[in-house]
Amino acid sequence: MHGFAAASEFYFGRDLHALDAADIALLVGMVQGPSLYDPRRNPAGALARRNVVLGVFRDTGLIDAATFASASARPIGTAASASLPRNRYPAFLDLVRRQLKQDFPDTELDSAGLAIHTTLAPSAQAFGEDAIDSAIGALGRRGEEVEAALVVTGAHDGEVRAMIGGRDVDAPGFNRALDALRPIGSLVKPFVNLVALAQPQRYSLATLLDDSPVDLPQPGGGRWRPENDDHRTHGQVALIDALVHSWNLATINLGQRIGVDRVRGFLASFGLGRDINPNPSMLLGAIDLAPFDVARLYQYLAADGHALPLRAVRGVLDAKGRPLSRYAVKPGASDYATATRLVTYAMQQVAVVGTAHAIADSGLGALHAAGKTGTSDTQRDSWFAGFTGDTLAVAWIGRDDNRPTGLVGATGGLRVWIELMKRLPTVPLLVPQDGIEHVFVDPAAGKRSDAACEGARELPFARGYAPQDEEHCPLDELRRFFGGNGG
Repeated sequence: MHGFAAASEFYFGRDLHALDAADIALLVGMVQGPSLYDPRRNPAGALARRNVVLGVFRDTGLIDAATFASASARPIGTAASASLPRNRYPAFLDLVRRQLKQDFPDTELDSAGLAIHTTLAPSAQAFGEDAIDSAIGALGRRGEEVEAALVVTGAHDGEVRAMIGGRDVDAPGFNRALDALRPIGSLVKPFVNLVALAQPQRYSLATLLDDSPVDLPQPGGGRWRPENDDHRTHGQVALIDALVHSWNLATINLGQRIGVDRVRGFLASFGLGRDINPNPSMLLGAIDLAPFDVARLYQYLAADGHALPLRAVRGVLDAKGRPLSRYAVKPGASDYATATRLVTYAMQQVAVVGTAHAIADSGLGALHAAGKTGTSDTQRDSWFAGFTGDTLAVAWIGRDDNRPTGLVGATGGLRVWIELMKRLPTVPLLVPQDGIEHVFVDPAAGKRSDAACEGARELPFARGYAPQDEEHCPLDELRRFFGGNGG
């Protein structure tokens, strides 16, 4: 559909969704020979080919006989001067230029005749622009001064399908998607959990964490006393619940147990080229990253634990059509596939009963999406990063002057993501089950439980590392009673 969307703008000067049966048949007919059936070069051949396709549409029931008769009688209706606007997609083209400069000198890029094949999906770009307009418009007065950025990629190939660097989508200049370095807040928490779950002999989704007050010394003096967003503590909580409800204190205590340096090292391994805060506040997202950086991190989760570069260029051809460079995807090894799947399962629960439950509430529950909200201190930045079975999207809303927006992740970035997924065709997320086993546990005790026991929950575990000890419940007493009485 990506190529059809671009061809629609080029030949008709309007969006793919505005085309009728005759126009669509013309585009479908061109697939067999784009040059041979180009309606501007060969209108007679294009007309004949279009009518053949219309006949197929009629014979297969896509259109009725009356529509066939009307459409096949129409002349070719392309716009004489339609083309892809030169000033469209400035944020995406900025990324293209930056990636090309890594491989080609300016003199070669400026030479005539180069053909650059990009990963842009005009339909995804248009849907993203509409999503930002809709989400910000719904904020009313709170949305008057905010800015936005959005990055959309293929979940399994790292291809950048859309990029928006500001709410004025056609304005060149500061590209917030690439250059707005802002604290990511709770978007870091899935990676804290991933580092822990990569040690299945010590941690699982049922591991009990201490959600109690934290009081740590700060470099240069003073004390760091963070709180949960609800200003409460929750005692002993399951690791999965700490992530689903984004409880800060439990996350800090987990990070302290596994080692702040270990988490920092894992984040640094992505080669973001940004300074990673070495202090415990890093565990709550005191890290300044751009939306594109966040997309690189979450691409790892979306791609089932494979490290993928995000790319906007597929290939470059010279004036004679010879390839100068191809950009093939070479995913890194999936060293933490099982841990990634466990984190992804927890993030799916975020979208059902956690901080991003608006996804399920909005009618998108069938996507089984995985994601995480993020909010920086004093509500200056609102983030959401999430993925479906084939699409990853990272949305940010904030102010250029760094003043509070009054928005949290669920009321800003998440709204952009939801509006995008309402428009963009996508598929449900199915988490691979290799290396996973499911057992029922008592989350209050972190032990196995009978499925019929009160509060029992079925959770995934790394195969061979599910809890072995069982927590007794009243059902056990009943079984012993009836068993001992011949019942």
